[in-house]
Amino acid sequence: MLILSDQDIAKLLTMEEAIFAVEQAFKEYAKETVDMPDRSTIMIEKHNGSISFMPSYLQNAQVQATKIISIYPDNPRKNLPTTIAWIIVIDPETGMIKAFMDGTYVTAMRTGAITGVAAKYLARKDAKTVTVFGAGVQARTQVWAIKTVRDIEQVRVYDPIQATAEKFVAEMSKKLGIEVIQIDSPQKAVYGSDIIITATTSSQPVLKCEWMDKKTHVSAIGAFYPNYRELDTATIAEAKVVVDDLDAVMREAGDILIPLKEGAITKDHIYAELKDLVSGEKRGRLSEDGLTVFKTVGLAIQDASVAKMVLNKIE
Repeated sequence: MLILSDQDIAKLLTMEEAIFAVEQAFKEYAKETVDMPDRSTIMIEKHNGSISFMPSYLQNAQVQATKIISIYPDNPRKNLPTTIAWIIVIDPETGMIKAFMDGTYVTAMRTGAITGVAAKYLARKDAKTVTVFGAGVQARTQVWAIKTVRDIEQVRVYDPIQATAEKFVAEMSKKLGIEVIQIDSPQKAVYGSDIIITATTSSQPVLKCEWMDKKTHVSAIGAFYPNYRELDTATIAEAKVVVDDLDAVMREAGDILIPLKEGAITKDHIYAELKDLVSGEKRGRLSEDGLTVFKTVGLAIQDASVAKMVLNKIE
């Protein structure tokens, strides 16, 4: 059995590979050769945290993996990461454990990768500017993935914790080789931006429709509880909305569920699932499209496909 740390995986995996793996996983999902039970979550209310269990089996890719992921928004105050994860990869032929992986880096990479895949289909091809809300680990792989699929020239970051934003600017400007700047106001941060990423732990909207250009693409990745949302109702009502998985979103995504409860949209307002776009069943951005939103709550097939990619580079 292999035991791989985040540092081991970081040396093996590129963002291009992660994006490829995730896109292939959704193509397989479209072919209905995936077994993916619902995410099971235990809320640890006493400590403001949650622990989730995410199994999946991709028949064509021949990989079975289960991720255990903890999300504790108060952890940064203890100098600990908000998101901690582990992945167990099992040989589907024998049931034997092939690898035990630190899943924190894989989670960040696969979450960035799905945003990259969605942007390939929904963001304007001439997009040059990205704004990201939040300056944590997830935000880093988000902008890295966007830079991988679009010729981005500037990244703007807004985070209420100035030191966190400053660290993001220093690290990502060096990593991406482009201008990365800190903006002190959410509204100023999104003005004229082509792509906006929300990667926060906020329970209330951090982004308002009235601030955005009407041709903007938004990727909302931070909230996956029914009573949490990062986008206001007007943004969802205005946008062409694509989700990673309709059933999962209807269970977990306050960004969609709250506007539904308010009567601002109906379920039919959701244009497509990501698998529809990657399989060609539906088209992505059209010339007449305005605001587009991709909402993801995270699927186990992302973890399994990226874990498989890592193991392929070792075996």
